[in-house]
Amino acid sequence: MKIIVPMAGRGSRMRPHTLTVPKPLIPIAGKPIVQRLVESITAMSNDTVDEIAYIIGDFGDAVEKQLVEIAESLGAKGSIYHQTEALGTAHAILCAKESLSGNVIVAFADTLFTADFSIDTEQDGVIWVKQVADPSAFGVVKLGSDGAITDFIEKPQHFVSDMAIIGIYYFKDGEGLKNELQYLIDNDIRDKGEYQITNALENMKNKGLKLTPGTVDEWMDCGNKNATVGTNSRILELIEGKEPLRAATVRLDNATIIEPCYLGENVVVKDAVVGPHVSLGAGTVVERSVLSGCIVQNNTTVTNRVLHNSMLGNNVQFNGRPEEVSIGDFCTTE
Repeated sequence: MKIIVPMAGRGSRMRPHTLTVPKPLIPIAGKPIVQRLVESITAMSNDTVDEIAYIIGDFGDAVEKQLVEIAESLGAKGSIYHQTEALGTAHAILCAKESLSGNVIVAFADTLFTADFSIDTEQDGVIWVKQVADPSAFGVVKLGSDGAITDFIEKPQHFVSDMAIIGIYYFKDGEGLKNELQYLIDNDIRDKGEYQITNALENMKNKGLKLTPGTVDEWMDCGNKNATVGTNSRILELIEGKEPLRAATVRLDNATIIEPCYLGENVVVKDAVVGPHVSLGAGTVVERSVLSGCIVQNNTTVTNRVLHNSMLGNNVQFNGRPEEVSIGDFCTTE
């Protein structure tokens, strides 16, 4: 089994945090989004995952090394491909064409999920979906009487279905997927100006492949600050008691921690209340403050603050009056 992870997007809705860190590497409860994603997929696969291929932009050597290490931590080879131009989902996946063979899972790295099932590798293809209130922002599927997918519609302007594609796909024949994606590029078949995977799926269905829907229990978005903070809160609830959430080097001095919280290596909390639903990255100091529902990354200092529903990046110095904020890396406020 191979996992293909397209993650070259700019993450503009997550700025300023994505000015210095790719969105899939923003930490959720102490782990990058993309790490939590591939760990979840690996756990629900009965087959060994032997390769994780990432499609990225110009993220630099340090990011590439980190992504390879995530793959290796799961016993898989890590491969890096580059997408230099944003031309749609089909184009992004095809950038990893050398890895498109055999059983393949494609997972876009801006979403997390919970599910209780194993992948049926005998299926031609599985497209995971979730019922949503407003389907106009998503690709959606229609189902036939036999439960198979009959139609794929990209961001419908009029209601046709509320079963949204969450961005995770299984294909029994990775080579066949590659050929369908290449056909779109060679024949310049676009939807709303881009090469879309939904067009390739439609072609596969028309050739007789049976594509079935898979469902997830929860689908958690990481598309903007509010959604990411909410996802951090939910993940903390889900992993409490299952993953270590407090490093041995944490120092608490007259501190109250309201669980669930994640406290990384060398975190210091002094004369403060932290939690619930707070993640503090390594080396962060919180003093004379009250934090709830927050993500604070590494080596940041928060002093004399009351914060809720906020994100602070790395190496931030934050001191002053209470408010709700979203501050990127290497900032100082007084």
